[in-house]
Amino acid sequence: MNVNWQKAEKILKNDGVVVLPTDTLYGVVASIFSKKAVRKIYKIKGRSNNKPLIVLISSYSDLNKLGIKINRKQLSLLKKNWPGKVSVELIHSDKNFSYIRGGHNYSGFRMVGEKNKNLLNLIKSIGPIIAPSANKQGEKPAETIKEAKEYFGNNVDLYIDGGKKIGEPSTLIRIKNCEVEVLRQGVIKIK
Repeated sequence: MNVNWQKAEKILKNDGVVVLPTDTLYGVVASIFSKKAVRKIYKIKGRSNNKPLIVLISSYSDLNKLGIKINRKQLSLLKKNWPGKVSVELIHSDKNFSYIRGGHNYSGFRMVGEKNKNLLNLIKSIGPIIAPSANKQGEKPAETIKEAKEYFGNNVDLYIDGGKKIGEPSTLIRIKNCEVEVLRQGVIKIK
């Protein structure tokens, strides 16, 4: 892990907020275990408190740590899409994480793969992170660090430049009772 990513690790372990390149777009990220940092992200993005946040994970065991119970059929569906650029809404009613759910009983998860080594190693080290796109609510996602700084300025503890990040967001699906519902078509097209 290079120096900036090591610095990000320390910041995130201490209730900080970082903008960094994710597996899709630039994200404004915090440790899922830091209520303070999560609240800050809602505030600096101008994000509605009733919108749940996407959580990036490194393995299926991260789901267990967050109180997510999946059955074999659900696991089979997840394995078809993960790791990859598909975010999956799963029932997540653990009261300990109500601050990321926006009043809902589900959260969105995406497993990061080996192609994104720095990000994957960061999540393995500190645990799952919340990672909404780096933009103000209703604005287009930042494609460069310069654009991210225009949105957030000094409200972010560290910016990691990954070059220009252009593209679609992740595809968003919901798995409920072993049925798949496409909520948002993104970079991966699902029928």
